[in-house]
Amino acid sequence: MRLQRTTTTLAVALVLAATGTACGSGTGSGSSASAGSQELKGQTVSVAAVWTGSEQDNFKKVLDAFTAETGATTTFISTGDNLSTLVGSKIAGGDAMDVVMVPQPGVLAQFAKQGWLEPLAPATTAAAKQNFASVWSDLGTVDGTQYGLYFKAANKSTVWYNAAALQTAGVQPPANWDELLKVGRAVSDSGTSAFSIAGQAGWPLTDWFENVYLSQAGPEMYDKLTKHQIPWTDPSVIKALTTLGRLFGDPALVAGGTKGALQTDFPTSVQQVFGPQPKAALTYEGDFVGGVISGDLKKTVGQDAKVFPFPAVDTGKAPVMGGGDAAVVLKDGKNKTAAQKLVEYLASPQAAEIWAKSGGFLSPNRAVALSLYPDDTTRQFAKSLIDAGDTFRFDMSDQAPAAFGGTAGSGEWKDLQDFLANPADVQGAANKLEADATKAYKG
Repeated sequence: MRLQRTTTTLAVALVLAATGTACGSGTGSGSSASAGSQELKGQTVSVAAVWTGSEQDNFKKVLDAFTAETGATTTFISTGDNLSTLVGSKIAGGDAMDVVMVPQPGVLAQFAKQGWLEPLAPATTAAAKQNFASVWSDLGTVDGTQYGLYFKAANKSTVWYNAAALQTAGVQPPANWDELLKVGRAVSDSGTSAFSIAGQAGWPLTDWFENVYLSQAGPEMYDKLTKHQIPWTDPSVIKALTTLGRLFGDPALVAGGTKGALQTDFPTSVQQVFGPQPKAALTYEGDFVGGVISGDLKKTVGQDAKVFPFPAVDTGKAPVMGGGDAAVVLKDGKNKTAAQKLVEYLASPQAAEIWAKSGGFLSPNRAVALSLYPDDTTRQFAKSLIDAGDTFRFDMSDQAPAAFGGTAGSGEWKDLQDFLANPADVQGAANKLEADATKAYKG
């Protein structure tokens, strides 16, 4: 999982030149080629995704296993965040890749409406129906046709905390929002700021809001707001902003106050809690925080750094919200038969288990054994994702037009930054959000 959401525009350009492409081979080295049917021997499948580094390496292990099973050679293309632009330019140039891992439902829908995608093969949709909650198939479906298979997921309903700081304050992880505020004040009274909030970019603030809103208003209202079927001035939005403002507006709960939070980027928000000289006790973001803790900060997840589910708000249920990457087959790809077989393979528990063992991965496939995940914390994330079933909701801003939900310095990102700066102005924040949403959704 990338450490922040992609900011690709939903207006996919066909004529922009492709840049920043890094290629590598995923030819089968994971097991003996004789182990599979070799039905695709001599064929090549090109696969594009935003993944780099360890994510790319681990996905190539999955591609290697596909090669060993089928004989097909695979080529991986790293797109960077400009996935939409690259895919469009490749199609325009007659050099379309075969499979693309799409990180936003809005981009997937745009691709489908452009006529770029092949419907998934019946064997794939049948596997998805058997082993995935229906919400995942719905996310990959446009106008009644399923085009996307979600292979990798993220749980963004997780609050991380410095175990020593909570122990010093004499408090336990909270079960609900009111308890969360009490824990934060107890930590503050013990001499450590409560929350390090990453407000510099804006995207973590959308995740804060989405968790509060999903729990407080419920999945049906969440869906309506996602589609802009209700305005951002709706009483349910006012209530959620008021609730969030109780945390944002309390100087005892925010490290550096709102001004400091607005200058804190995502990596710094994690470092302020788990670095050599902690400035705060808790931070909020998704399961991918664990990669920063163990990789960059060399701390042990589950010991130095612990996590609890985002707490339930009022009488609602604890939210489970997140993201994911869906495999789609391009209509203009050179090898659609092998491409469909690859996506069918990605729908199997065997494919997901390869990456699950390596870490940094969650699967929405409920046939994947939790025991295969490398540690208790990751198992906790995966179980929460599976147990949520159809109550899971995809990141709201990732489903919105990019002009509203995915652009730094404008739309929802900027409006929530302004709200963080002045949490008392709930109505003003709602009015700005509605004006920007109306403009973007009409566009």
